Amino acid sequence: MVKPADGGNIARLALIGNFLPRLCGIATFTTDVFTALRASFPDIAVDVYAMDDHPGRYDYPPEVTATIPEADLSAYIETARAIETSGAQAIWVQHEYGIFGGPSGEHILTLLDRTTLPVIVTLHTVLEKPSVDERRVLEGLLRRASRVIVMAERGRDILQRVYGANPRQIVMIPHGVPDRDLLDTSVNKAKFGWEGRKVVLTFGLLAPNKGIETVIEALPTVIARHPDLLYVVLGATHPNLVAHEGEKYRDTLKALAADRGVSDNITFIDAFLEHGELIDYLQAADIYLTPYTNPAQITSGTLSYAIGVGRPVISTPYVHATEILADGHGVLVPFRDVAAFAREIDALLSSDRDRTRLSERAYARGRTMIWPKLAEAALAEIRAVVAARPFRLAKPQPPLKPLAPDFAAVERMSDSTGMLQHSIYSVPDRRHGYCIDDNARALILMSAMPDLDEVTRDKWATIYASFVQYAWNPDERRFRNFMRFDRSWCEDVGSEDSNGRTLWALGVTARDAQMAKHRDWATALFDATASLALELGSLRAQGFAMLGAAAMLEAKPGHRLSLEILRKFPDIHLALLAEARRPEWQWFEIVLAYDNARLPQALIRAGQALGRQDLIDCGLSTLDWIVGKQTSPEGRFRAVGSESFGRPYAEPLQFDQQPLEAQATVDACAAAFDATGDRRWHDEAQRAYGWFLGANDLDLPLASINDGGCFDGLMPTGLNRNQGAESILALQLANCAISGVSKASQSVAGASRVVA
Repeated sequence: MVKPADGGNIARLALIGNFLPRLCGIATFTTDVFTALRASFPDIAVDVYAMDDHPGRYDYPPEVTATIPEADLSAYIETARAIETSGAQAIWVQHEYGIFGGPSGEHILTLLDRTTLPVIVTLHTVLEKPSVDERRVLEGLLRRASRVIVMAERGRDILQRVYGANPRQIVMIPHGVPDRDLLDTSVNKAKFGWEGRKVVLTFGLLAPNKGIETVIEALPTVIARHPDLLYVVLGATHPNLVAHEGEKYRDTLKALAADRGVSDNITFIDAFLEHGELIDYLQAADIYLTPYTNPAQITSGTLSYAIGVGRPVISTPYVHATEILADGHGVLVPFRDVAAFAREIDALLSSDRDRTRLSERAYARGRTMIWPKLAEAALAEIRAVVAARPFRLAKPQPPLKPLAPDFAAVERMSDSTGMLQHSIYSVPDRRHGYCIDDNARALILMSAMPDLDEVTRDKWATIYASFVQYAWNPDERRFRNFMRFDRSWCEDVGSEDSNGRTLWALGVTARDAQMAKHRDWATALFDATASLALELGSLRAQGFAMLGAAAMLEAKPGHRLSLEILRKFPDIHLALLAEARRPEWQWFEIVLAYDNARLPQALIRAGQALGRQDLIDCGLSTLDWIVGKQTSPEGRFRAVGSESFGRPYAEPLQFDQQPLEAQATVDACAAAFDATGDRRWHDEAQRAYGWFLGANDLDLPLASINDGGCFDGLMPTGLNRNQGAESILALQLANCAISGVSKASQSVAGASRVVA
């Protein structure tokens, strides 16, 4: 027996796979892995997350931390969150097609992509000719996994040759086997009433690809020389087969045995056995057979177990058998070759010496595969990937120097029509065309961006304004949103949020544009269109319209339509807050969504415009609450992840974090500082801004400093490296805002020193 080892720096591990009492090979394997880890590394906590194909059917043991209903996508997302907060340092997945939900099991990628932890995947099947979905899922696993474990060298070859896997990522660890003594078969034959019989055994879930027909066809020839032969077919019918056709396959085999006159020499044992019972059966067998018909089978737990207890093996040459029985450790015969099976079974039954020698050679190989050795080898790989994980700071980083506003990336994403929506990395993707949301934001940036030469500012402000102008649909009295690359509109009416955001851009342009012609244009279009705001039902759309109206009041004091907007919506928001509020939930809705900080910002600006301190106070208190929700335990800004959206009264999930949230928080904190002069809001704006520069959960900067670009999001595994318009604009608008709040802070500090 192997002495338990030290777990090193691994204290907790998440293990995902099927688990007993579910009846399948993956369940047995995962259970054996768990047992081996617990025996060899008792100081490591192993949390088992069992895939569940029939929720409520299985009586899982206490060792199972939680189950994952295989078809329930939300369960994968919840499990990711549970693992992320459990203290686990790595995730070990047992992968097989058919046990995870979605096309070819793609739901497991949803889980893995929502955790930051290193992932180790054991592949129980590696397909040389995958379907499109099978390839996509496996390539997704290869991208996410730090290590990929295969149980045959052929698996390594296929991964590199077919999937282009990195060879340094792949490790071969043989299938585990029980740590048992080598026994003479007579010891256990008496348990089953097999004394005086020569026993040939096939074990495993019964299914047509097991090739048992071939052995039955071979039996008449063997029995003629060995009338005492007993062929034992041990194992329950595969549950999927039972569900579709009952025991039809088993009955077909029995009928074949009767037809060939060998029914007295064959016994079917319909059972899924516990470990101890299975080993007893294996140790009672004189020969073990695996007549499988699938040449590509890369793993066979039953073959591994037989080798582990030293059984002489005759097998067809599928991948795993070819490797494990190489160099005289077993006998290989061609697929479906009845005569070859008859010949080799007869030869081994006829020579006690040959059987004994083959048994000893098999047992010697099996000693290299016992479960403790698998656990040690796997844990060595887990330790390595955990040690290689980037160090995360335990305390907030010192203040980072803000970036100067940079127009280069915005210009790169723009053409004579306007700003394109999406990119592939940093290259604009014309297939997705344009939207008014981005062009409205770009129009705001034209007023905020310092140090642009007059020609450049005029050119691009006019282009973005022209897009907004053309988007107005006077027949529907709404702005359109999405435009194809050929300048045709995808819709007659854009979303409420896009309409509210456009009014916001018009109000800001009317107030802040550096050229009178742009201010005049924006004022005229606002006057012509802003009455639509009074019909908006979306909370955020109302907030955007309030921001536009507050800006317009600064440009045109007493502006009637702006006053009407600001007198209608704030009280609606106060009422929604009162309705949704709980002691632990100080928010306008029972869920969190995108652009959250815009709601407090709108109330603060409305309060300033109307001279209503109650609105300012409410904006400050709700901003304080959302800032708290956007703070990690280490004190960094943590944008509310998009997976959080729509979860009633729930704590926000960590990913995917998007630049829009950081920019909104910078702007809202700048508004709070403007309203109060409280240095706290300057500091909160700086903290949110630091997210762009790397003061975030992954210590990765999203800002592309050299060209003004910004990556699209912070994922559990790193950056979304595309640079779309929304992200680039979020960074550049945040650059402008943080510069403004810093200057305002210096002015306040200077005034304080003068007074002192």
